[in-house]
Amino acid sequence: MSSEETSDLIHMDIPSGRVVIRLRPDLAPQAAERIQTLAAQGFYDNVPFHRVIPGFMAQGGDPTGTGMHGSDLPDLPAEFTRAARFERGTIGMARTSDPDSANSQFFIMFEPAPHLDGQYTIVGDVVEGMENVDKIKRGSGMSGSVTDPDRIIRMRSASAEG
Repeated sequence: MSSEETSDLIHMDIPSGRVVIRLRPDLAPQAAERIQTLAAQGFYDNVPFHRVIPGFMAQGGDPTGTGMHGSDLPDLPAEFTRAARFERGTIGMARTSDPDSANSQFFIMFEPAPHLDGQYTIVGDVVEGMENVDKIKRGSGMSGSVTDPDRIIRMRSASAEG
């Protein structure tokens, strides 16, 4: 693939294998840029999937693993769309109750969640390796908190890897 073809692809290596993510700057240019920037900095390396709810989603992107923190960069404005839906493999930006609070945390859908459509920013989707996402260690309880969670080993732009 040329660097143009891979510019929106992210390789995320997790304990169960590689996951290839296609970012969607056409839907969420600021959020896609944020993921690219943080991945290039190595921000996501060794970051846990701290919240994993069976039949719903796996959330990561907080280096503290508490779900309460993000990067040192400013929060992003909401980039909600109805042009895409939260389906299996969709990647959304996590946020607080403030729609303009997405920062570094993201979640990957295990199953469709139409109640999220138009309420959260869709930043991309898994194009390869969803079977590896399915193997991420699940949490317990309503919050999905994970004890000794799986961690992102390495996350970089595919174009940076050559």
